[in-house]
Amino acid sequence: MYALVMGSSGDIGTSSAKKLAQKGWSLYLHYNRNQERIEKLRTELVEKYPEQDFIPIKFDMEHDKVEDLVEQIFALDAVVFAQGNTYYKLFVDISEEEIDSLWNIHVKLPMLILKQLQGKLAKTHHGRIVFIGSIYGKIGSAMEVVYSTVKGAMSSFADSYAKEVASLGISVNVVAPGAVNTKMNTQEFSSEDLENVKDEIPADRLANPDEIADLVSYLVNIESNYLTGQTIYFAGGWLL
Repeated sequence: MYALVMGSSGDIGTSSAKKLAQKGWSLYLHYNRNQERIEKLRTELVEKYPEQDFIPIKFDMEHDKVEDLVEQIFALDAVVFAQGNTYYKLFVDISEEEIDSLWNIHVKLPMLILKQLQGKLAKTHHGRIVFIGSIYGKIGSAMEVVYSTVKGAMSSFADSYAKEVASLGISVNVVAPGAVNTKMNTQEFSSEDLENVKDEIPADRLANPDEIADLVSYLVNIESNYLTGQTIYFAGGWLL
């Protein structure tokens, strides 16, 4: 079984790759800039699972052509879209270029990639697609208006696309975390801000990337084909 993990160099992507490798998956490990982390991850996975394949794929989602990615993919059973970024600023201060960047990375490019990979996923009749969304796609967030919008669009796409490809044996789901202990959050927000968020979460902590990866691994399981078109909110009871 082969899975493409977009954003393998990010915290959730790395955790998802490790969990899938543990479950016996061979992986295409997508990255853009963080080659050092991917090489470290690949070395670790090859040592633990020598009979599986771990193939690094460099692809810039803002500048490279989709064909540059797709031509490196051969056998394929699942795609995990764990790439992404955000801009924490007032809507009136966000630039057109930043809006385009968020739209392209979170929505447009994944759609274009799936257009070209659908045939490979359908061939197995148990294709699995998982997006890492956000609770903000449901409730929205001030200072992250565009990010919230594209995450909402991600769930809407999954709802619609799941209906279209269900007869092909392909499932499409979204894992939508709340606050997660990732570098993106710890670099974007102060420790005081994160403590304030934690105080609002009934579970009294941020989620760990490994917990997100556990859910991803279930959704790509071949036996989970009847679960599709769902956005699963993983937020410790926060803001629900």
